[in-house]
Amino acid sequence: MKNMLLAATVAAACLSSTAFADGTGHDESDAPVTFAVFGDWPYNDLLLQNANLLIDSVNADRDVRLVLHVGDIHSGSQVCTSAGILPPIATANPGWNQAVFQKFQQFRSPVVYTPGDNEWTDCHKSKEKSSGDPLKELASVRGLFFSRPGVSLGLDEIDVASQAHNFDPAHPADAQFVENVMWQDSRVLFVTLNVPGSNNDTLPWSPPFTNAGAQAQEVADRSAANIRWLEAAFAAAQRSKARAVVVGLQADMWDPAALLPGGDGLGAYTPFVKRLADLVTQFDGPVLLFNGDTHLYGVDQPLAVPSSATGLVHDTQAVPNLTRITVQGSTNAPAEWLRVTIDTRRNAPAISWKNVPYCKDPLTSCN
Repeated sequence: MKNMLLAATVAAACLSSTAFADGTGHDESDAPVTFAVFGDWPYNDLLLQNANLLIDSVNADRDVRLVLHVGDIHSGSQVCTSAGILPPIATANPGWNQAVFQKFQQFRSPVVYTPGDNEWTDCHKSKEKSSGDPLKELASVRGLFFSRPGVSLGLDEIDVASQAHNFDPAHPADAQFVENVMWQDSRVLFVTLNVPGSNNDTLPWSPPFTNAGAQAQEVADRSAANIRWLEAAFAAAQRSKARAVVVGLQADMWDPAALLPGGDGLGAYTPFVKRLADLVTQFDGPVLLFNGDTHLYGVDQPLAVPSSATGLVHDTQAVPNLTRITVQGSTNAPAEWLRVTIDTRRNAPAISWKNVPYCKDPLTSCN
């Protein structure tokens, strides 16, 4: 009964959040929805200094009604922010996240961001100058980017259903996951979840941040909350008769490099992927999964053929209606954002996408 009440509550919240604040008067029930997706941005000082190139490119497209950032707001060899954390860490850069936040606020459309591993999970690593305790860094990210639960970023804000407000009453601790949100637009249900790289934060934290018990608890709590939020999203999609579902998260849960000797591994994602497979199979419509993490643009149906290389990773049933898109990383040439349009007015939703370059050579110049 509690899960049914949760689904009803979340569905009501999603349905009430379809109206954009820009006053355009779109018929949200059936108008095509176009949105921008990117991640791993801004990855370095050069990209931050030239952030206007991406912002202006997206803002110039008047059809874009949403900006989705799928994590990693700096590189994996850059120090973490540690903003507001005492005692301060000498190797940290407390101004970086604030600068990125200000860039997010320059997008004309609503911005929804889900955290990546570089801004919290991996801050313990020596290559990030051991600049932050992962738990404190996550708290810092939440305090800045999610300071108003249930409200997007960007110039034209929208209301979203946040797990902070719509948690399962049987699991009140799920309220901490303010970064997990969902909303509905044009009969498309969008959901974001905090699923980071580094095998879902299971790589041991390095000294001086080693804390096996706290890390194991973090992984268990977040993973369980993610699955409950994913279930609530699909329940809301069914209740509202959504025609398509969009899932946004950071981790590449099929990264072949992670399976090589010495790689991070992918096993910590398997429970999530198995539940995702069940829910997508039960949903009568297309599901798009967007991730960053591995930086090279690619499109596949990772669960369509269980005997395929990707199908064997998590050993699920065949799921032909799941399409996964890895967005281009901002340090790869050309730096691009992904323009996606979903039109649900047809019997079978029409989905199209294309990459829009905004920077020719992000490693040396950005013009």
